[in-house]
This record gives sequence, C-alpha cells and structure tokens, in this order.
Amino acid sequence: MSVHHNESEEKKMKKIYDKDEVNFALIWIGIYVVLSSVAENLSAAIGIEKVVTAPLNVALAIFLFTWVKKYHLEEKHGLCKYHGNAKQYLYFIPLVLLATTNLWGGVRLNFSIMETILYVVSMMCVGFLEEMIFRGFLFTAMCKGNVKIAILVSSLTFGAGHIVNLLNGRAVFETLAQVCYATAIGFAFTILFYKGKSIWPCIVTHSVINSLSGVANGDADNFTTKIGACVFLCVVSLAYGCYLIKSVKQCDDVEK
Repeated sequence: MSVHHNESEEKKMKKIYDKDEVNFALIWIGIYVVLSSVAENLSAAIGIEKVVTAPLNVALAIFLFTWVKKYHLEEKHGLCKYHGNAKQYLYFIPLVLLATTNLWGGVRLNFSIMETILYVVSMMCVGFLEEMIFRGFLFTAMCKGNVKIAILVSSLTFGAGHIVNLLNGRAVFETLAQVCYATAIGFAFTILFYKGKSIWPCIVTHSVINSLSGVANGDADNFTTKIGACVFLCVVSLAYGCYLIKSVKQCDDVEK
C-alpha cells in the first residue's frame, strides 16, 4: 500500500516538474521550510535535539535522491562526476576554509552522544537537501532564461531562507549575520555548480559546515569574533565566486 502511494506521489511530482520546473523548485522550498520548522519545534517540545528533525531530513533526502535517479536526472541536476581538474578550482582550498570556520573557537560536545549523532545526521541531510533544492532545482530551472538572474535568485533565496531560524528561537543578530554569509556562500556554490556541473562539492562543503556547528565552542565567540567570522565567510565566498567566473571556463551548459 505504501509502495503504491509513494509511486503515486513520485508521478505527481514528475507531472509538476515537467509542467514548470521553477514552480517545482519553489514548491520544494515551501515543503522543506515548513516541515523543517515544524520538526524543530517538535524536537524542542520533546526535549531531545533533532529527534524529529533528523528522521524527517533523512526521509526527504532519500526521497529526492531516489526520485532524481528514477527519472535519470542526475546529470541535469548535478549528481554526477565533477568536470575539470582540482588545480582549476584552486584545489578547493577556499571550500576547506569555509568548512572549518566553526572550529575557530575550539571544539566541545554541545549535546549528548545520541543528540550529537542525530545532529550530524540531520545536518548532513540538510546539506544535500538545500543544495539540491536551491542549486540543483531552482538554479537549473532558471538557467533556461537568464543565467545572471538565476545566479542572483538562487543566492538570495538561499540566504533569505535562513530567516526562518528566527521562528526556531535564534537571536536576531545571529540570524541576520547568517543570512548575509549564507547569501555569499550561496553565490560561490552556485558558480561552482554552474562551472563544474557537479553539485557534490557544494553538498559536501555545506554538510561539513553544518555538522561542525554541532561541536563548535560557541561560548568562546565574542561579538568581535562573530563579526570577524561573518566577514571572513563573506569575503572568501565572494572572492572565490568571482575567481571562478573570471578564471574557470565552463565545460558545458547546465541545461542539457
């Protein structure tokens, strides 16, 4: 019964996708934001970090991955081998710098062992989901029209999407800072995907950034350090994105 139900849902999704890929991406953004917020609030009510969020994100990630594979859309949406060589992309050193920023203040266990595992699993899936939705789906769909606008929209919507963290109890300053550097990182990731056609470097970096936040020593960060980290993330991301635009030749169009 559940198998037939899943197949029916997959076919409905494919019809929406075939009709309008931009609307398909926007629908997924809405689904993801709403379900994530509900799951976070339920986890908080239960009192166990990510106890509802982690299973939800795993389920969504598996569903999206299998859906893309089922309809042979891997190449189109970036679930494929990276084009080009590591030297062209500065051996991805800027991505390593971005991924390790959360370790500036040191490392500590912020949650119990079980909660830490749930946190890491959840954040790994978030990296996959957000990259697929904002880059794999939205950006790829909008590339059919104007690439520059597609890059701008993908970056801004990715950054603005973090405003939802206000609903999950995050501080205003922390959330606004996250919106700023997430927009910059989104820009770098979008260019990286556009140039190399594979979304995996974006997924891996995004997942590592998210996961390490669970073991970051936040108490060691004062206001100046947080501002410095935000500026660092913005500068490195924007500089790397601009470098890729000017220095790396695109292999093929994202849209095949």
